[in-house]
Amino acid sequence: MDVSKEMVREIILEVLRQTQDSKQSAISEEGDISPLQFKEIGKAEPGATRHEVVIGLSPSFGSTMTKTIIGIPHREVLREMMAGVEEEGLKPRLVKVNRTADVSFIAHEAAKLSGSGIGIGILARGTTVIHQKDLAPLQNLELFSQSPLIELESFRSIGRNAAKYAKGESPSPVPVRSDPMARPRYQGLAALLHNKEVQHAKPDMASTEVAVQL
Repeated sequence: MDVSKEMVREIILEVLRQTQDSKQSAISEEGDISPLQFKEIGKAEPGATRHEVVIGLSPSFGSTMTKTIIGIPHREVLREMMAGVEEEGLKPRLVKVNRTADVSFIAHEAAKLSGSGIGIGILARGTTVIHQKDLAPLQNLELFSQSPLIELESFRSIGRNAAKYAKGESPSPVPVRSDPMARPRYQGLAALLHNKEVQHAKPDMASTEVAVQL
């Protein structure tokens, strides 16, 4: 099929329209979901048991931001991810990584604090990484970089796979759906959410262990 300049123009205009609609929706609806009530336990310390997976939360996760880029409430995200870890017989532990909004470094921090050496890092918009403590920060076990393509059931599978790595297994990577238009459609909104999250990072603040009632 021949692609004319007019067709390209129409596609670009449609992507820009959808992006603008998504931005307005995110801004207007963020207040519809109540923040999670985190209970601070204290400064996060390295775990003493191999039967745990630490889930590292970004500075804004569940507090100033309450849902992923496609509108999944953070409460449901955590419920599914923690359930996936528990299905494999391990215990999830929550840590708020306050110093950065970089998901690779959040996940690496979680892995270093985890007694099993395996951690998960997640940003407010949904970008997620499974990490291992003896890897470099920008390496990882599994990376889920396109947050618009991570649906609720994927978060449960991510928790399950992280627990399998912690047990020394080599699971198949978690599958995610494919959509070549997701990046251009959500790129503007992703940048907006990233900037919002970076503003809440506290570079000099240690990670905090937290608990939450879901």
